[in-house]
Amino acid sequence: MQQLDNALTIMQTRTTEDKPFLNNDLSSPKIVLATLNSKYIHASLGLRYLYANLKDLQPICEIKEFVIQTWAIDIVEQILASKPTIVGFGVYIWNIVETTNVVSLLKVIAPEVTVVLGGPEVSYESEQQLIVQTADYVLTGEADISFYELCKDIINNNKPDRKILKSKPVDLKDLTMPYQYYSDEDLKNRLLYVEASRGCPFKCEFCLSSLDTKSNPYELTVFLQEMEVLYNRGARNFKFIDRTFNLDIKTSLQIMQFFLDRMTDDLYLHFEVVPDHLPRKLKEMLSQFPENSLQFEVGIQTFNQEVQTNISRKQNNPKSKENLIWLKENTTAHIHADLIFGLPGETFESFKDSFNQLYECKPHEIQMGILKRLKGSPIIRHTDTFDLRFNPLPPFNILSNDRIDFATMQLVNRFARYWDMIGNSGRFKHSLGYIIADNPFEQFLAIANWLFDETGQTHKINLKRLFELISQAVLALFPEKHEMLLPKIELDYTASGLKGMFNTLNLTGEQKKQSTSQSKLLQRQKQHMQ
Repeated sequence: MQQLDNALTIMQTRTTEDKPFLNNDLSSPKIVLATLNSKYIHASLGLRYLYANLKDLQPICEIKEFVIQTWAIDIVEQILASKPTIVGFGVYIWNIVETTNVVSLLKVIAPEVTVVLGGPEVSYESEQQLIVQTADYVLTGEADISFYELCKDIINNNKPDRKILKSKPVDLKDLTMPYQYYSDEDLKNRLLYVEASRGCPFKCEFCLSSLDTKSNPYELTVFLQEMEVLYNRGARNFKFIDRTFNLDIKTSLQIMQFFLDRMTDDLYLHFEVVPDHLPRKLKEMLSQFPENSLQFEVGIQTFNQEVQTNISRKQNNPKSKENLIWLKENTTAHIHADLIFGLPGETFESFKDSFNQLYECKPHEIQMGILKRLKGSPIIRHTDTFDLRFNPLPPFNILSNDRIDFATMQLVNRFARYWDMIGNSGRFKHSLGYIIADNPFEQFLAIANWLFDETGQTHKINLKRLFELISQAVLALFPEKHEMLLPKIELDYTASGLKGMFNTLNLTGEQKKQSTSQSKLLQRQKQHMQ
């Protein structure tokens, strides 16, 4: 216990308020670690791992994080402002297009800068990618240590003669953890990604984690020391990226107890859990957590046993459903359950059945994903057998297969977008369940088709307009439900906090549609003539 206290004392003296020292000598080498996050709220754990393990090169390194919405030329300007010798980019499926643009510009403006790529999107099928052709080096696999070694070689004029370099397997005991490099602003305004283990023992072929041989845990005492430091600095939002958090129940219980002992009103924990593995002791622990403190991401993907066999997924379906229902009824955890459309052997009818079964378990969210061809994932072995046809452009989503034609794939794509907007938003708690109670998938599909026919949009629909459209859709599709729907949708409208009286909404569609595009055009022309 004394050793633990001493370790905590040492770690608590470290603070990320101390910015990495930047060497201002223009003749000396400098390293910039960069990535493009999908949103500002996402802080890059990968960059912080690289920085934490740069050893003697830390003083000449700087982390720069951007968002994909920023123009490439502005990103390049900010990177070059640091006058780097080496720039390392973290490349993922969500930023590959934007990062390619950034790297292309960077190599035109400053060809002398050495560009190093890493991350899952460039770790497989590397040679065919434009971004790889443009860059100087690619580190495949876990680059926590190999990035340091490559930078040392570059700085010492001992550059490798190969572009694509395979990182050696990493022993977690050899890594310096990165959590001290979350800044105070990160702790206050961003999601903090943490991991108690790496890897996954399961072999689900749509996932890159299927290439792992096992799940490797960090030494638990050391990991909890790091969590203690973060907590004492004010961190209250922890998102665990472990693929199988509840794989080792003994470890899961210790981590959960650690946070339960430090419970505050604003503490929030996110875990990805295996749905069919909730033993009694873990259930007892979970039931102790207060409301608004837990979120579980539960991968179901499909209840079709034939499809599960095709993709090497082992899942006890009855136990998974039983556990989902138990979680909903006996804990206050927010439950986010995943399905994937387009898996090899899945038909439209069997997916509909999976959706309806999952809906009956009443998770708070059903995330409907569309199968993606992640580079390196074993799913491609089914390409010929099931005629899998993927989008050649990111996010490499499936376009059709031998069971699902392109038109049906688009239909389900729209279903998924509307479901996220309506079903997953939590804004239609009183009305949605009533509308689709008889046959959830088919009835919501009818609403989705009606919405698309009416608006031609699957995003950027004003919330007040959405309330009107749903009411109008029910009147058109299920007129016998409309009268009973009105008080329920009024409850949802009131809870939304929208301004304006409910009785001013166009709930029947009888009012004459106003075309604003022409008036906006005339107004713009007037402004030019004044």
